[in-house]
Amino acid sequence: MSIHRGIVTQTAELSPSLVRITLGGAGISEFLSTGIGDEYVRVFFPHGADPTDVSLPIPDGDWWVTPEGAPDAPMRTYTISGVRPERGELDIDFVVHAAGVAGPWAAGAAPGHVLGLNSPTGLYAPPPGISWQVLAADQTGIPAVARILAEAPPEVRTRVVIEIADENERIELPVGPHVEVSWVVGGNGHGPSALGQIVRSVVDARLPLTEGYVWVAGETVALRDARKYLRRELELPTANFKVVGYWTPIANWSRKYEALPAEVQGELDAIWADGADADPEDVQLRFETRLDELGL
Repeated sequence: MSIHRGIVTQTAELSPSLVRITLGGAGISEFLSTGIGDEYVRVFFPHGADPTDVSLPIPDGDWWVTPEGAPDAPMRTYTISGVRPERGELDIDFVVHAAGVAGPWAAGAAPGHVLGLNSPTGLYAPPPGISWQVLAADQTGIPAVARILAEAPPEVRTRVVIEIADENERIELPVGPHVEVSWVVGGNGHGPSALGQIVRSVVDARLPLTEGYVWVAGETVALRDARKYLRRELELPTANFKVVGYWTPIANWSRKYEALPAEVQGELDAIWADGADADPEDVQLRFETRLDELGL
């Protein structure tokens, strides 16, 4: 793994709440893209008031550590929207909001401001030879959807459904002749997400299921129903779908999880330990079922 220092070179508003930040500099010229449509990085933000001062961690195997005596940089995970290695640039699209770390930073980002980011990882992995795919996401998944569409084989029929906060959040997507895009208003922290219902309505058992691929991304809790439907009810092989939780609607989720009694945390840990030899998607389903029972 590598840690890269990126300098903001340009910002562009894509919609009222989506802003594209372009990063450049010597650190970005060394960035090696995976080429996967939904590749993501951990982004390290300024730890104080100076937007040009980021306490970058140092690589430690497959992870990183903060140098002794240095402040910890706030970290969030974001999708790479585009990479231009010939120009030493990459783009990250941020949903702007008032709370948290990343949204307020993006709202005030300007050329010369600095971020850190690690080496990318991608999850979108359709099996070879598919004839169709479904991409369903809320606003946080728009950058990945756009990049996947730009690189989609023209012979693959693609159905896209994106949940947005309001009609003004639509953006232009790279749509080919075999791509159908629908926009649904709701969710995104402004109301209950319908991503689970969207997947149920679009991915029908009458489809040739083993010839397709389903990629879903957005609000973590809403995606639990999508995972249950795809894996348990449709019994899709895990190679034919990917469900990616980008954010949680539960305020202070980590604090609430850490406040659970020790025996309950042990029970949750045991779900993963006992399922070490099982399919990770099936273990994730058991884990999420217990989280639902706990109100998390």
